[in-house]
Amino acid sequence: MATFRAFLNSPVGPKTTHFWGPVANWGFVIAGLMDIKKPPEMISGNMTSAMCVYSALFMRFAWMVQPRNYLLLACHASNETVQLYHLSRWAGHNGIHGNVFIFSSVDSLLDLYLPEKKEERKEETSAK
Repeated sequence: MATFRAFLNSPVGPKTTHFWGPVANWGFVIAGLMDIKKPPEMISGNMTSAMCVYSALFMRFAWMVQPRNYLLLACHASNETVQLYHLSRWAGHNGIHGNVFIFSSVDSLLDLYLPEKKEERKEETSAK
């Protein structure tokens, strides 16, 4: 009980915006994860770029603010990862290539890292 009371009254506990801000921002991460299977033509390059910049700036803020806000840092690092993935899908769909990996779907990413499971995934999708 003392540990919970210490968390409750801490400078980054649930009585502060250091807690509720990151909790609300997890919505961005969840929304991005829900969009992973959507076609790349539905992705807005401008909005995804803005979300990348937003999360990068707030990752720095979370690191520099005292006390350090690790919950906010984790939230924005997760969002940055998801948004960069969407940005790579958008770039690949719009013919913007470079010296970066462009994955058109989660399956192509899995094929790169788990080639031995490729046949199993093909069988699963053909069975559906």
